[in-house]
Amino acid sequence: MRVVEIFKGSKKEEMYLYVDQKNGLKDVPDALLQSFGELQSVMVLPLTAERTLARVTATEVLEGIANDGFFLQMPPPPHSLAEAQIAAMVEAEEQLSKGQHQEPMQ
Repeated sequence: MRVVEIFKGSKKEEMYLYVDQKNGLKDVPDALLQSFGELQSVMVLPLTAERTLARVTATEVLEGIANDGFFLQMPPPPHSLAEAQIAAMVEAEEQLSKGQHQEPMQ
């Protein structure tokens, strides 16, 4: 288990930097830090290989920190965002359609 701190920057949406909380940002290259703009800590969490994360595996994060001192999570490609938004819109439309075809409750 490793206690990980996650940062986001002011320049790029959905780009996150994971570091070991004990070491902080000292192992992160200056050029990478500058690409984030103003950093903000968003979360501290105990991380094990079994933990589920949203877009990466915990193993990837832990290996990145062990090898490089940090793990960089890039934003999803734009087409992935568009596909997710379209899928959500289709689902919402289907739910609305189902609701309109149901008999009113007495």
